[in-house]
Amino acid sequence: VTALQDEKNSLMSENEIMNDRLDQLDDSLDDPNSVVAKKYFNAQLQLEQLQEENFRLEAAKDDYRVHCEDLEKQLIELQHRNDELTSLAEESR
Repeated sequence: VTALQDEKNSLMSENEIMNDRLDQLDDSLDDPNSVVAKKYFNAQLQLEQLQEENFRLEAAKDDYRVHCEDLEKQLIELQHRNDELTSLAEESR
Protein backbone atom coordinates (compact mmCIF):
# COMPACT_ATOMS: atom_id res chain seq x y z
CA VAL A 1 0.00 0.00 0.00
CA THR A 2 2.85 2.35 0.87
CA ALA A 3 4.54 1.68 -2.45
CA LEU A 4 1.31 2.42 -4.31
CA GLN A 5 0.83 5.63 -2.33
CA ASP A 6 4.39 6.69 -3.16
CA GLU A 7 3.81 5.92 -6.84
CA LYS A 8 0.52 7.84 -6.73
CA ASN A 9 2.24 10.85 -5.13
CA SER A 10 5.02 10.67 -7.69
CA LEU A 11 2.55 10.55 -10.57
CA MET A 12 0.52 13.40 -9.11
CA SER A 13 3.61 15.60 -8.81
CA GLU A 14 4.67 14.69 -12.35
CA ASN A 15 1.17 15.51 -13.56
CA GLU A 16 1.34 18.86 -11.79
CA ILE A 17 4.70 19.64 -13.45
CA MET A 18 3.29 18.73 -16.86
CA ASN A 19 0.23 20.91 -16.29
CA ASP A 20 2.49 23.82 -15.32
CA ARG A 21 4.50 23.34 -18.53
CA LEU A 22 1.29 23.21 -20.54
CA ASP A 23 0.10 26.43 -18.93
CA GLN A 24 3.43 28.08 -19.75
CA LEU A 25 3.13 27.01 -23.38
CA ASP A 26 -0.43 28.32 -23.54
CA ASP A 27 0.76 31.61 -22.08
CA SER A 28 3.60 31.71 -24.61
CA LEU A 29 1.14 31.32 -27.47
CA ASP A 30 -1.01 34.14 -26.13
CA ASP A 31 1.96 36.53 -26.12
CA PRO A 32 2.48 37.50 -29.80
CA ASN A 33 6.07 38.61 -29.09
CA SER A 34 7.26 35.27 -27.74
CA VAL A 35 9.47 33.04 -29.84
CA VAL A 36 7.07 30.11 -29.50
CA ALA A 37 4.11 32.21 -30.67
CA LYS A 38 6.07 33.55 -33.64
CA LYS A 39 7.12 30.05 -34.68
CA TYR A 40 3.55 28.81 -34.24
CA PHE A 41 2.06 31.60 -36.32
CA ASN A 42 4.74 31.20 -39.00
CA ALA A 43 4.05 27.47 -39.16
CA GLN A 44 0.32 28.16 -39.35
CA LEU A 45 0.86 30.67 -42.18
CA GLN A 46 3.09 28.24 -44.04
CA LEU A 47 0.47 25.51 -43.63
CA GLU A 48 -2.22 27.77 -45.09
CA GLN A 49 0.03 28.68 -48.03
CA LEU A 50 0.79 25.02 -48.69
CA GLN A 51 -2.89 24.16 -48.56
CA GLU A 52 -3.66 26.90 -51.08
CA GLU A 53 -0.85 25.71 -53.35
CA ASN A 54 -2.08 22.12 -53.02
CA PHE A 55 -5.59 23.21 -54.01
CA ARG A 56 -4.21 25.13 -57.01
CA LEU A 57 -2.12 22.14 -58.10
CA GLU A 58 -5.07 19.76 -57.73
CA ALA A 59 -7.17 22.04 -59.94
CA ALA A 60 -4.37 22.21 -62.53
CA LYS A 61 -4.04 18.42 -62.42
CA ASP A 62 -7.75 18.04 -63.12
CA ASP A 63 -7.48 20.50 -66.03
CA TYR A 64 -4.56 18.57 -67.49
CA ARG A 65 -6.42 15.29 -67.10
CA VAL A 66 -9.38 16.65 -69.09
CA HIS A 67 -7.01 18.06 -71.73
CA CYS A 68 -5.19 14.72 -71.96
CA GLU A 69 -8.49 12.87 -72.43
CA ASP A 70 -9.42 15.26 -75.25
CA LEU A 71 -6.05 14.71 -76.91
CA GLU A 72 -6.45 10.93 -76.63
CA LYS A 73 -9.87 11.17 -78.33
CA GLN A 74 -8.38 13.31 -81.10
CA LEU A 75 -5.55 10.81 -81.53
CA ILE A 76 -7.97 7.92 -81.92
CA GLU A 77 -10.04 9.90 -84.44
CA LEU A 78 -6.91 10.84 -86.41
CA GLN A 79 -5.70 7.23 -86.39
CA HIS A 80 -9.06 6.10 -87.80
CA ARG A 81 -8.97 8.86 -90.40
CA ASN A 82 -5.40 7.90 -91.32
CA ASP A 83 -6.47 4.26 -91.72
CA GLU A 84 -9.34 5.34 -93.98
CA LEU A 85 -7.09 7.53 -96.09
CA THR A 86 -4.47 4.80 -96.31
CA SER A 87 -7.04 2.29 -97.55
CA LEU A 88 -8.39 4.85 -100.06
CA ALA A 89 -4.86 5.53 -101.30
CA GLU A 90 -4.28 1.79 -101.79
CA GLU A 91 -7.54 1.48 -103.70
CA SER A 92 -6.53 4.39 -105.92
CA ARG A 93 -3.26 2.73 -106.81
